[in-house]
Amino acid sequence: MIKDYPTSFFYGFGLITLISVVSSIAFYSVIPILLPFVVLVAALTILDFKATFYLLLACIPISVDIDLVGGFATDLPTEPLMVGLMLVFLFYVLHSYQKLDKTFYNHPITTILFLHFSWILICAVMSDQFFVSFKFLLAKSWYLVCFYLIAGIVLTTKKNIQRAFWCVLIPLVSTVVIVLIRHSGYGFSFEKVSKVLSPFYINHVTYASILALFFPFVWFATTWYKRWSLIWWSLVGTILLFFVAIQLSYTRAAMLSIFIAAAAYGMVQFKLTRIVSLLSIIGALCLIIHLVSNNTYLEYAPNFEKTITHKKFDSLVEATAKGEDISTMERVYRWVAAAYMIKEKPFKGFGPGNFYSFYKRYTVSNFQTYVSHNPEKSGIHNYYLMILVEQGIIGFLVFMVLTFFALFKGEQIYHESTNKERKIIVMMALLCIIVIDALLLINDMLEIDKVGPFYFMSLAILVNMDNLNRREKRIEMSR
Repeated sequence: MIKDYPTSFFYGFGLITLISVVSSIAFYSVIPILLPFVVLVAALTILDFKATFYLLLACIPISVDIDLVGGFATDLPTEPLMVGLMLVFLFYVLHSYQKLDKTFYNHPITTILFLHFSWILICAVMSDQFFVSFKFLLAKSWYLVCFYLIAGIVLTTKKNIQRAFWCVLIPLVSTVVIVLIRHSGYGFSFEKVSKVLSPFYINHVTYASILALFFPFVWFATTWYKRWSLIWWSLVGTILLFFVAIQLSYTRAAMLSIFIAAAAYGMVQFKLTRIVSLLSIIGALCLIIHLVSNNTYLEYAPNFEKTITHKKFDSLVEATAKGEDISTMERVYRWVAAAYMIKEKPFKGFGPGNFYSFYKRYTVSNFQTYVSHNPEKSGIHNYYLMILVEQGIIGFLVFMVLTFFALFKGEQIYHESTNKERKIIVMMALLCIIVIDALLLINDMLEIDKVGPFYFMSLAILVNMDNLNRREKRIEMSR
């Protein structure tokens, strides 16, 4: 309540606002006018970091990637909010550690995440380029703190999860509407799709990915409200809007991930996760053995003259099937380089964030494409390979344990939940994780703010729902 705050707070805030307005006029700059907002958010964070957490979620869809001097980049306003939240949370832990839920921190998923982060720390210390790896480590730290540890405190009830859902959905839908209106001016052209995404999305893959990973939440959110009500119809309309937007993003991975999510729903329902995972691992190993044996991978080298950029989506799909799509074959070019990098440094890797700095000396010219000079400095486009290259075999194994354990545990939590609403929440989170796992096969986006937050929040939700099940079970046993 307003009366709960001292009068000096309002006088101080008014003075800061006045100084900011005058400075903005005097220096012909909009930057000083942002100061009151920064002060207000800082005060809000200190008084109640949970409110700032919701604000952070609302900013994710509308965040803007900004290039800074010296090769730095940041996402505004999300990254400053993450850093501020992390610092406040650390003070909260020191001051109120007795209030923390010990069962959350003792959960196996938390333990594996801690091992994952610890190995990144070790690899960063031993990195070939320490400064680059240190930046990666810092980014990873505030992602885990904000979207796993803080989310673990906030997203404990259906009400809070609903609130977080709407904080993301409303701005996300707003960006989709803006993009579609702009795109319509170009006749929804495949060639122009990347042009209409600025400033919210750096490319069509990022745009389609956030729609695909959030799709399970929107789908199951319809069960929260009375059928045929206005809010129910709004969510149904949002589902259709997402379908259209993903289709018009012309992003093959996002389209495929929706079908994977639908198949995964049946997989979880019929307790087939372990079998499907085992078959996937066997299939991957067989493919690797086949490609490595007698250098068979060289047979899949592209025709340099035919592997070009396509301006029609139908042509792109056809070229992909023939191995003549430039984006697909450029991925292969980097994956081949990654294999040689892994061979050279299998144990500790080259250090987090260091793939780009070293990969070109390991490339095979047979797989070169027209875009292999890579002026945008993009990465490997396969998160699992990236971990192998940058964090070695141990880092890879830890992440794979996290990946499969989350799936197995998620299925178990789903079937142990006797509460129907809890089952729905578990399925939302689990399918979101599966969609992201699928996207990571041909992208390396877990450290960008349009994807990574939802992965770690979904893990936190699974842990919270598991702990609720355990508490209920203990209560029943004590009766």
